[in-house]
Amino acid sequence: MEETPRPLWAPWRVEFIRGEREKRCFLCDSDAPSGKPGDMLVIRRGRTAFVMLNRYPYNAGHLLVSPYRHLADLPLLSEEERAEIFELCIQSELTLRKVVSPDAFNVGFNLGSAAGAGVPDHLHMHIVPRWNGDNNFMPVLADIRCVPEALEATAALLRSNWTEA
Repeated sequence: MEETPRPLWAPWRVEFIRGEREKRCFLCDSDAPSGKPGDMLVIRRGRTAFVMLNRYPYNAGHLLVSPYRHLADLPLLSEEERAEIFELCIQSELTLRKVVSPDAFNVGFNLGSAAGAGVPDHLHMHIVPRWNGDNNFMPVLADIRCVPEALEATAALLRSNWTEA
């Protein structure tokens, strides 16, 4: 018998969705080392794209892979950007498997505001580690999420354990 899919509830994200938008693109602000606090969330830099921790994660280890160029749509990516984004996705999965041992992953793009993109003008791939039962009673009943480690500590752990494909 086929199981009915259960929704991924993340009610704490409504604060981000309804909140005031920054004038600058946080992905563009992360495109080169600058000493800014956001740099601490960058895990890996490639030639055309980079990996960083999501500041508003669904789960611990929630990564974003983004081109440096400010682009809104997949067809605008160069061949080199496409290849590197996918390679960084694979390396992110391997690293997360080694470091946080998830049971599964959600991987994908939200292209456009109607699709849930928080930054619709700068595309980015989400890599969300998932564990059986990870949507427990805390976010469902209390509107509280449990991320067991500071983002900077997770970033340092992932950086030091980065896995090449």
